[in-house]
Amino acid sequence: MSDMQRYIVEEWAEDFRAGRLPRREFLRRTALMAGGTALALPLLRSLGVAASIDEVSAASAQPTSSVAQAQGVTVPPNDPDLSAEMVSFASGGVPVQAYFSRPKGAGPFPAVVVIHENRGLLEHFKDVTRRLAKLGYAGLAVDLASPEGGTAKFSDPAEVSAILGRTPADQMAGMLNAGVRWLQGLTFIRRDRVGAMGYCFGGGMTWRLATQNADLRAAAPYYGSNPPIEDVAKIKAAMLAIYGEQDTRINAGIPAVRDAMAKAKVVHEIVIYPGADHAFFNDTGARYNAAAARGAWERTTAWFQRYLKG
Repeated sequence: MSDMQRYIVEEWAEDFRAGRLPRREFLRRTALMAGGTALALPLLRSLGVAASIDEVSAASAQPTSSVAQAQGVTVPPNDPDLSAEMVSFASGGVPVQAYFSRPKGAGPFPAVVVIHENRGLLEHFKDVTRRLAKLGYAGLAVDLASPEGGTAKFSDPAEVSAILGRTPADQMAGMLNAGVRWLQGLTFIRRDRVGAMGYCFGGGMTWRLATQNADLRAAAPYYGSNPPIEDVAKIKAAMLAIYGEQDTRINAGIPAVRDAMAKAKVVHEIVIYPGADHAFFNDTGARYNAAAARGAWERTTAWFQRYLKG
């Protein structure tokens, strides 16, 4: 099992233990991620969850209903100050889908790659690109489920999570790097002022992108798992790492990444928001924390103002 798969199932297990995810649904998702009922059993045992093969089989057999995307729109797509559309570019022979928002005008504009959570390119992340466009940035939200048709192809968010879990991290980083190159090829983009930000699973991918792309000027991973620690020394971007105080699973990695950045002299700041949990920024989710989200957004945009616009 890859580290990304492990990250996702551990998040599901955390939601199950906290009562946010029913047991039946947790077992169904775990079997989907593992690739079958029999393969789910040792994975469940490693998570400290006892279940019989009959129980997992019954959970896997339950019908999956279409899940409507929560809208969470704060900046509408037809806002007169910006333009927004789906775009496509290639990465290793894969047509990558992405949502692109830009301010009206000739530019040139700084740009930010936005990296979604483990359920894929939902409306919330498209909205984040439009929020950035209102502030004078181009925003590109890359759909990391593109190798299998993209997020919109699937009605079951857990199926998208399984796709992301089994897609090699380097392939996903390659898609993000292709997004950076696509932005840099646009005449109205400042090619030396490209940043990145991402949430949860996307926070972890933000860290990885920063270790693999020396052109990134600034990045803001939100409660993301660490990249390979030995790769931290490759980071050239100014890193603003954001966490929630109650997110103990992810926060356990803070000392290692802090020490690695200090040793490599990476420009960085680490901020932990009191009372906030994992995924606190997503205003369509159950753990949304309005005060922490507002503070994190203000701090992030100030960071980008300094390193991308300055």
